[in-house]
Amino acid sequence: SGPWSWCDPATGYKVSALTGCRAMVKLQCVGSQVPEAVLRDCCQQLADINNEWCRCGDLSSMLRSVYQELGVREGKEVLPGCRKEVMKLTAASVPEVCKVPIPNPSGDRAGVCYWAAYPGV
Repeated sequence: SGPWSWCDPATGYKVSALTGCRAMVKLQCVGSQVPEAVLRDCCQQLADINNEWCRCGDLSSMLRSVYQELGVREGKEVLPGCRKEVMKLTAASVPEVCKVPIPNPSGDRAGVCYWAAYPGV
């Protein structure tokens, strides 16, 4: 229960693919420059998620799909020069980079998705 329950795909919520953020996170993780258009697309896609409680969940879903696509297991490189933990922290900080508000239930750093502190994401 709680506001995040509105974000459950089982209740009919459509998870955003966040294709721009997917590209941005991959580029940042390997240390490449992110083109302005990619950053703009990511931030707009994140801002377009009307329920701010769903933004971190959608980023987490996007991250899991990247791992699945690349066949990544715990502690492995996601891409050459990009470890899973780095990609997770990069994705978790997207709201902060984009200056898009998210709820802060943990009391940790504002703008960083709370799941970044937990293993398994």
